[in-house]
Amino acid sequence: MRRSFRTLLAGAAAAAFAFAGPVFAQQKVKIGFITTLSGPPAIIGKHMKDSVELALDHLKHRMGGLEVEMVYGDDQFKPEVGVQLAEEMLKKHQVDFVSGIIWSNVMLAVMPVVTGSGHIMVGTNAGASPLAGAQCNELYFSTSWNNDQSPEALGKYLQDKGVDDLYVMAPNYQAGKDMVAGLKRYYKGNIVEENYTKLGQQDYQAEITQLRSKNPKAVFAFLPGGMGIQFLKQYDQAGLRGQLPLYTVYTVDEISIPAVKDAAVGIYETRYWSPDLKNPANNRFVTDYRKKYGKLPVFYGAQSYDSIMLIDSGIKAVKGNLRNVDGMVQAMEKADFASLRGPFQYNVNHHPIQNFYLLKSVKTPSGDIEMHIQKTIFEKHKDAYYQDCKMK
Repeated sequence: MRRSFRTLLAGAAAAAFAFAGPVFAQQKVKIGFITTLSGPPAIIGKHMKDSVELALDHLKHRMGGLEVEMVYGDDQFKPEVGVQLAEEMLKKHQVDFVSGIIWSNVMLAVMPVVTGSGHIMVGTNAGASPLAGAQCNELYFSTSWNNDQSPEALGKYLQDKGVDDLYVMAPNYQAGKDMVAGLKRYYKGNIVEENYTKLGQQDYQAEITQLRSKNPKAVFAFLPGGMGIQFLKQYDQAGLRGQLPLYTVYTVDEISIPAVKDAAVGIYETRYWSPDLKNPANNRFVTDYRKKYGKLPVFYGAQSYDSIMLIDSGIKAVKGNLRNVDGMVQAMEKADFASLRGPFQYNVNHHPIQNFYLLKSVKTPSGDIEMHIQKTIFEKHKDAYYQDCKMK
C-alpha cells in the first residue's frame, strides 16, 4: 500500500515540478543541502559542508555512475527560510534529494515540503521527536539520532552514578525540550530546577548565578554551537569548573574545544560517535579530514558524511535510475554502507539503532584537548518514539 501510494505521489510531484526530459538521460545527481552558514551557528554549518565535500572526494564525485552536483543553502537559523530554500531547490534546481538541517524547528518545517513533493529527505542532525514517531515518513531518513537518545544515555549514567540533585539547562525550542525529556526518562534523581534559555543566547551570567544559588550536586546542559562556547567560558570564569560537575550533550565537542580550550577539560558528554571510534571508515575520515582542513572533524560532520554515503547506497542499488524512488528507499533501509559509527540498523521509523558512549574531554601529553570514549552506555539503542510510527 505505502509503496504504490509513494509511486503515485512521486509521479504527481514530477508533473508538478515539470521535470524536463527522461530521467535516464540525466547526467547528474543533484543534492540540495540545507544548513546554517551565517551568524554564530555558521561554524556548525561549515563543518557539515566540509564533511560532505570530503565524502564526495572519497566517491570521486560520482554516485551510481552519475556525476554529483551539490546545491547548498543557508537557512539563517529560520524555519521560513529553510522552507523557501527547499522549494527553490526542488523547483528551480530540480534536485533529486534534500539533506542537511541543524535545527529541529527548521526540520519540522522543511521535511513535509520535501517528502510531500515525492523526494527523499535525509536529515543529518535535527532529531525532532515527532519525526521519529507519529510524523515519521517513508521518504525521510536520519543519519544522526532522535533528540532524546544522547541525554537518555547521560541520564542512565547519572542515575547509575547516584547523582541525586541536578540543575538542568536547555534552550527553549523543540530539541531543548526533547533533550530534557530524554534525560528524565532514565534519570530519576531530584531535578532542582529546569531552566529553558533563549535560543541563540550568548550571555549566561544570570543563569550561572541562579544555578549556584540552588547548590546542586551537578549540572546538565544542552547548549549547542555558539551557545555552548559562551556558557563554557562563563562557567569556567565563574570558578565552577572542577567544583560543580558539568555533564553535557552536544555542548563540548570539536567545535567548542578550540574556542574554550582548558575551560572544556574534564567535562563529560554522551554521543554515538567520536573521532577515536575505531573502524576503518572512521579512521579514514578523521585522517583525511585533518589533511584537508587541518583540524579534527566533529559529529555534525560525521553525520553529514554518512548522509552522502547513504544516498550513494540507494543510487547504486537502482543503477543510477533516479526515477526508482521505491528501489532507493528499500536499499537505504538496509543501511548498507560503511558508516563512520560502525555497522548499524534502521528502525521502522528510519532512525538508527546504534550504540551510545560516555566521552570525556581530556588533555593529551601533546597538550591537545580531545574527546575520548570512556565506556559504552547503550548498545543497539532504539529511540523512544518508534512505536508511534505507522510504517511497518
